Amino acid sequence: MPPAEPRLDHGVVIVGAGPVGLLLGCLLAQGGVDVALCEQRDGDDVRSRAIGIHPPGLAMLDRAGAGAAVRAEALALAGGEVLSRGRVLASLAFPADRPVLVLPQRRTHALLSQRLDRLSPGALRAGCSVSGVRDEGGFVRVRLDAEGRRRELTAAFAVIADGVHSGLRTGLGLGWRRRAGSARYAMADVPDPDVGATALLHCGPGGLVESFPLPGGVRRWVVRAAEDEDVGTAAGFRAAIRVRTGADPAIGSDVVPVAFTARQHVARAPARGRIALLGDAAHEISPIGGQGMNLGWADAGRLDAALRAALADGRADLGDYGRRTLRAARGAQRRSAFYMAMGAPARHGLPLLARELLIRSLGSAPLRPWAAGLVTMRGL
Repeated sequence: MPPAEPRLDHGVVIVGAGPVGLLLGCLLAQGGVDVALCEQRDGDDVRSRAIGIHPPGLAMLDRAGAGAAVRAEALALAGGEVLSRGRVLASLAFPADRPVLVLPQRRTHALLSQRLDRLSPGALRAGCSVSGVRDEGGFVRVRLDAEGRRRELTAAFAVIADGVHSGLRTGLGLGWRRRAGSARYAMADVPDPDVGATALLHCGPGGLVESFPLPGGVRRWVVRAAEDEDVGTAAGFRAAIRVRTGADPAIGSDVVPVAFTARQHVARAPARGRIALLGDAAHEISPIGGQGMNLGWADAGRLDAALRAALADGRADLGDYGRRTLRAARGAQRRSAFYMAMGAPARHGLPLLARELLIRSLGSAPLRPWAAGLVTMRGL
């Protein structure tokens, strides 16, 4: 007789408790699933990261029971303007039935953590490092280090949500394919008492400069770095904004812009057997356009339904989740590649004029609803 399968510690173990892993944890706990989240970080993540919450992401927050708390703290954008050489080329308004909210990721993360703690106290295990995940056929085995001790957890399924640089994804041999789109950027959040509620995107000859209002009188600036340009210092960052837009924000010498390279990748297989990849572990999306976190939340909604169905009927097949996740990621990556192309440095003359004409066309009355749907991730 084959050996009996062990009594499992949990229904699902999630590795990584960023906003996407947390949202899946809330959805599963809300549905009565015994879920544990292992997070290597022990303490708050105060880095300047994702801020945009699009309608599909907000729908998932509502489904997880965190939407009202997010709305209470977030800033609702009135709209956005795209400019070049000091002229407004296109304007979009965001209606109340398809809002675009802005909230620093640390607050979204905190609100989701609070929601999970109400649903399942103790489900989140901070300071817990996972060194391996293995599919044993009838269950999964998760190896972890916590409080200086090594131990194992067993579960029906494991979800890898530990980010773009996931070592577990590599160890499982699930692959990482490069997709179109790559550029260098820097960003910083600075006080601005006149921040307003309109996002500004400057797509001039020197390259993209984004300006987003944040709650509490703060503005986020994002600058695309031209070749050999240093925007990683306060002086260089401020100079690039001044030259490209004419604005001269009060960015003190103590401000250290966060520099990053936007790349795009997708896993060859977001799911295999009893193990699934989620969020940035499944796909890397350029943050230009604000799609990564929202796409991850949409993934979490799909995976929640797939996991609960599999737990109910004893299946181990998450293939449909994997296929749908790949389709959604590829669509988001195409949008991001387009956004990056619109924000690339452009020579004066025909290349710049052609881009400005395209932006004007997208902002025209016939195409404006389609453009607004593109920006707000309609159809995700």
